[in-house]
Amino acid sequence: MLTIGQMSKVCGVSVKTLHHYDKIGLFKPWKTDGATGYRYYEDAQIGMMLLIGRLKRYGFSLSEIHKLLSIQDNQELLRQLYKQKFRMERQMEHISITLREMDRHLEEFERTGDIISYQKNYEVALKKGEEQVLLTVRARMSVEEFGTYYGKVYERISREHLTANGITMAIYHDQEFDPACSDIELAVGIEEREKADFIMPERLCATTIHKGPYSGLPDAYGAVMAWMNAGGFKLDGAPYEIYLKTQFDKLPPEEWVTQIYFPVKEQPSQSTV
Repeated sequence: MLTIGQMSKVCGVSVKTLHHYDKIGLFKPWKTDGATGYRYYEDAQIGMMLLIGRLKRYGFSLSEIHKLLSIQDNQELLRQLYKQKFRMERQMEHISITLREMDRHLEEFERTGDIISYQKNYEVALKKGEEQVLLTVRARMSVEEFGTYYGKVYERISREHLTANGITMAIYHDQEFDPACSDIELAVGIEEREKADFIMPERLCATTIHKGPYSGLPDAYGAVMAWMNAGGFKLDGAPYEIYLKTQFDKLPPEEWVTQIYFPVKEQPSQSTV
């Protein structure tokens, strides 16, 4: 039998942590002395305490660990562990992309002495966005769910024997953007006009090109909005993105290319290109 101090030392956790785990019902001592309140643990509990520590290192919250430890089906437990592994891999990928972005930012800051000089690298133009013949899916979704929803569109293309023309887009319908849940319409261009869910008409747009990972898209959006405000333009429809070069072209994030379109109201004093 182990005292709480011995359990703390053996498992590498503080006594305070063991008290907390007992309080929330995650890991209770084998017995508690009614007179003194001292907690005692069995040797067999060491393995469970070490497992809890490992699951914490895997990024699970205490409430998630509590649920995991109640799972009796090994296959379900395995599925949850693989799901968390995938999330961690995505986090590592995001951190890696962000570090490379920071390297470029530091280099430019050292070169120019301007910490926001990268925001001036966008050339915004006024042009007619081409008509698009689209198969679409619209839902409240997170940006992490794009792959799932695009998959639904491509399943339809295959099932209905349609011909994709290489255009992939996202149309943002909300007034405000929430990356965790926004009203987004994902679209794939097709050749069969009569089968389209939506035909986007030709429209006048303020547009720019963003090169790099999608985490930098807000910089491009800010550049377009600043250009519109300076020119007295008003938004006249949902902004959209067309993905010109992506990971599916086997390119690293630094080489992805996205064209951003903001439909605008035409001003008599402006010429189009």
